[in-house]
Amino acid sequence: MPKRKLQRFAEVETFPNVFYLPFGEEKFSKKGVWNKFFGNNNPIVLELGCGKGEYTVGLAKKYPHKNFIGVDIKGNRIWRGAKTAVEDKMNNVAFLRTRIDLIEKAFAKNEVSEIWITFPDPQPKKENKRLTAMVFLVRYRKIMQQKGIVHLKTDSKELFDFTMKLIQKNKLKLLDSTDDLYSQKGREEVKSIQTYYEEKFLKQGKKITYIKFQL
Repeated sequence: MPKRKLQRFAEVETFPNVFYLPFGEEKFSKKGVWNKFFGNNNPIVLELGCGKGEYTVGLAKKYPHKNFIGVDIKGNRIWRGAKTAVEDKMNNVAFLRTRIDLIEKAFAKNEVSEIWITFPDPQPKKENKRLTAMVFLVRYRKIMQQKGIVHLKTDSKELFDFTMKLIQKNKLKLLDSTDDLYSQKGREEVKSIQTYYEEKFLKQGKKITYIKFQL
């Protein structure tokens, strides 16, 4: 493992805004009490597969009256967003190192109000591993408030189509969708924050898609 990556792993473990839920752990200290960590009763919003945490930090700056938690298994990725949040003294940002399929162990019923899924691996050969597959939506529903909102932002037309069909098949409430986000006016909330991958895809001329729906 490169020295720089090892240094980031070591540093991220010292950050007060980063928590770790390993596979096999049955009891997680923050489950059901995340608002106590934040010191308020503001809504909790997750970014799943947050990578470097650009979207998590960006949303937290844009909406200071909400709490944001970026979730990713790789600590060296989380390091960037967590470090920015610490340096900027942002008290509405946290990060959780864990696998997405362990999400029910990290959050209690009705603890989460929204979920953002930004440029996840589209898993072209493994539908059940897609973060909008029904197996994951069932998990999200167990931790979300009634009428909780899920946002999907992706460059994958396959993942976009898959999710749209799943929403229709399961009679979920579609709030908004577009298969070419930047060709249309409006949706500034969605456009105003861009991840590293989104900037890269836009430079390559790829179309960015967006879906907003309720569970």
